[in-house]
Amino acid sequence: MGDYKASAAKADASAKSLMTETRKEERNVEAKTGRDLKKGADRVEERARSADAASTARKSD
Repeated sequence: MGDYKASAAKADASAKSLMTETRKEERNVEAKTGRDLKKGADRVEERARSADAASTARKSD
Protein backbone atom coordinates (compact mmCIF):
# COMPACT_ATOMS: atom_id res chain seq x y z
CA MET A 1 0.00 0.00 0.00
CA GLY A 2 2.89 2.33 0.76
CA ASP A 3 4.23 1.98 -2.78
CA TYR A 4 0.90 3.09 -4.19
CA LYS A 5 0.92 6.26 -2.10
CA ALA A 6 4.50 7.03 -3.10
CA SER A 7 3.75 6.57 -6.80
CA ALA A 8 0.57 8.63 -6.47
CA ALA A 9 2.59 11.46 -4.93
CA LYS A 10 5.13 11.23 -7.76
CA ALA A 11 2.32 11.26 -10.31
CA ASP A 12 0.78 14.35 -8.69
CA ALA A 13 4.14 16.13 -8.70
CA SER A 14 4.70 15.16 -12.33
CA ALA A 15 1.26 16.39 -13.36
CA LYS A 16 1.79 19.69 -11.55
CA SER A 17 5.16 20.11 -13.26
CA LEU A 18 3.65 19.34 -16.66
CA MET A 19 0.89 21.91 -16.16
CA THR A 20 3.43 24.53 -15.07
CA GLU A 21 5.63 23.90 -18.09
CA THR A 22 2.60 23.98 -20.38
CA ARG A 23 1.56 27.37 -19.01
CA LYS A 24 5.10 28.69 -19.55
CA GLU A 25 5.13 27.43 -23.13
CA GLU A 26 1.70 28.94 -23.83
CA ARG A 27 2.86 32.33 -22.51
CA ASN A 28 5.94 32.16 -24.76
CA VAL A 29 3.85 31.27 -27.82
CA GLU A 30 1.34 34.01 -27.02
CA ALA A 31 4.18 36.53 -26.67
CA LYS A 32 5.72 35.49 -29.99
CA THR A 33 2.45 35.50 -31.94
CA GLY A 34 1.09 38.62 -30.27
CA ARG A 35 -2.28 37.07 -29.55
CA ASP A 36 -3.78 34.80 -26.92
CA LEU A 37 -4.14 31.13 -27.67
CA LYS A 38 -7.71 29.93 -27.83
CA LYS A 39 -8.84 27.87 -24.86
CA GLY A 40 -11.27 24.99 -24.45
CA ALA A 41 -13.45 23.83 -27.32
CA ASP A 42 -12.29 26.69 -29.56
CA ARG A 43 -8.72 25.49 -29.23
CA VAL A 44 -9.64 21.91 -30.08
CA GLU A 45 -11.41 23.16 -33.19
CA GLU A 46 -8.49 25.38 -34.19
CA ARG A 47 -6.00 22.54 -33.77
CA ALA A 48 -8.20 20.16 -35.75
CA ARG A 49 -8.34 22.61 -38.65
CA SER A 50 -4.59 23.12 -38.42
CA ALA A 51 -3.97 19.37 -38.41
CA ASP A 52 -6.28 18.89 -41.41
CA ALA A 53 -4.42 21.56 -43.36
CA ALA A 54 -1.06 20.06 -42.48
CA SER A 55 -2.11 16.56 -43.51
CA THR A 56 -3.56 17.92 -46.75
CA ALA A 57 -0.29 19.71 -47.51
CA ARG A 58 1.69 16.52 -46.85
CA LYS A 59 -0.58 14.53 -49.15
CA SER A 60 -0.15 17.00 -52.01
CA ASP A 61 3.69 16.89 -51.83
